[in-house]
Amino acid sequence: MLTVKVSGISDSFNGSPPALQVAPVLAQKPPKEAPPKSEEGKAEASQDAEKDAVDAEEGDLDKNDPRAPENDPTLLTQNEIDLLQQLAERREDLEKSVQEMSLREGILNAAEQRIDRKIQELRGLQAAIDNLIKKHDDQEETKIRSLVKIYENMKPKDAARIFEELDLDTLLLVAERMKERKLAPVMAQMNSTKAKDVTVKLATLRSLPLPGADLGGAANQ
Repeated sequence: MLTVKVSGISDSFNGSPPALQVAPVLAQKPPKEAPPKSEEGKAEASQDAEKDAVDAEEGDLDKNDPRAPENDPTLLTQNEIDLLQQLAERREDLEKSVQEMSLREGILNAAEQRIDRKIQELRGLQAAIDNLIKKHDDQEETKIRSLVKIYENMKPKDAARIFEELDLDTLLLVAERMKERKLAPVMAQMNSTKAKDVTVKLATLRSLPLPGADLGGAANQ
């Protein structure tokens, strides 16, 4: 670089040529260049730069962002990953169990409803049968009482003759319903063996002591 120094402004006005002084040229030295980095140094610098960029980006991420480090599944340990898988499998098994239980409950409810309907049907059938039996019994009772009146109005000898021809069950149905004062003369006219059988059966039906029981007890005394 060249520099020019003006020795005096007054000399210019006096007509004398100015004195020029030439200063020595000082060359500026260029800045020293950094020594070239080795390949290993370049790689480390590149990695550091990438790390700084990643750190800066992660610092700007929201916690709810899936890219945030705390939401990164790769940061979990293997034990944690295994535990999560086991929990997921357990949840799936529980859901299957709940579905199976719901299905079984539905089947049981349907079966209970069918059973309830059958029970109601059987109860209705039982009621109908009971009504028929009662109606039949009432009819039979009416017929028997009609026969009782007939035999009570007959002569004892005639009634005894018919009684001896009847089977024991039929005879008991009639004799049990006859008044005692009407039955006694009839039995007096009957065969002694038949009269004895009727007496024993009537005593059992009416829970009466057997004939001669009191006499037997008195004799033992």
